[in-house]
Amino acid sequence: MVIGLIVVLASGCSLLKSRGESQSIDPPPVNANLAAEDGTGTTTVEDSNATITDTTIDSTATGTAGTAQITLYFKDANGYVAPISMNLPSKEQIAKQSLEYLVDGGPAQASLPAGFTALLPKGTEVKGINIVPDQKLAIVDFSEAFASYNAKDERKILEAVVWTLTGFPTIDQVQFRLEGKTMSEMPVDSTPLAEPLSRAMGINLEVAPGVNVGQATPVTLYFHNETTEQFEYFVPVTRMINRTDQRNAAVMEQLVEGPLDTNGLTATLTAVTKVSTIQQSADNQLVTVDLANNSTDSDEAISPEALEAIVLSLTESSGASMVQFTVNGEKKALSQESQNYSQPVGRPAHVNPLKL
Repeated sequence: MVIGLIVVLASGCSLLKSRGESQSIDPPPVNANLAAEDGTGTTTVEDSNATITDTTIDSTATGTAGTAQITLYFKDANGYVAPISMNLPSKEQIAKQSLEYLVDGGPAQASLPAGFTALLPKGTEVKGINIVPDQKLAIVDFSEAFASYNAKDERKILEAVVWTLTGFPTIDQVQFRLEGKTMSEMPVDSTPLAEPLSRAMGINLEVAPGVNVGQATPVTLYFHNETTEQFEYFVPVTRMINRTDQRNAAVMEQLVEGPLDTNGLTATLTAVTKVSTIQQSADNQLVTVDLANNSTDSDEAISPEALEAIVLSLTESSGASMVQFTVNGEKKALSQESQNYSQPVGRPAHVNPLKL
């Protein structure tokens, strides 16, 4: 997983010009012959009994009647790629529709918070999405208009597409096509696309001071931001830090250290937040964070936003599905909000939901 990110960084300096952890990926079979999504929303792999329907793709999507809530990725006013969860009209081809919402001037534009913009160039059409179920691979075919973007947005476009699609439980990696032809590199700034991309590519990449990228560990951290109209949201940032095998402890340390870009982001944790121990279960599904007593001396020592940032960051970087908070080894209610943090807490199904 670290290798996946290092390869992406090393294969082209353009990847660091713009602003997770995932299992290593295998390329699709050389002669894979795929059928496109048909009118029923079913994608079939030829010469295989495996099929996938949009019901399967959309198994975690919930929304109001007649809609599905999906987490999509857009560019905010500071140039960061950030998630926004919004209700899309329920359709059979929900993954394809999600990408259509990423198009500049598309259906999402009227609903986006102040300062947010869609990243896919205006006029881009999603000509089809093919799924290879046993590889959790989505192969996306874009129209020629996809190539009409500013070079500085190239990596942001990749992040928006990959992180949107891998939000579906049946997709872990994405391959890009342009007018039916597999792209070996992006059309404007030549970002390499020799392998399918996964969340191992990171998002909003930054390198901690003094860190050698070739000897680094990536951790994805969630920091706070707010629009001019007081819409509060989290921004994921993949930070390259000195190599460590104590990834969960490093996540907590970096959250306390806060964002490197203090003009666009704010920390949710402060220096008073002290972690006694942090452990991951044998099955890797639960991370237990034991907080020192002095981190809960006052009601405001750890805010609900800080606890959510911890959950988002640890589940993203560790692969765990739940986080348990304790104080001096005891389970305690850390927040008066609706979320009960005295019990194991799962990652939110939808990040930064729009208020209806």
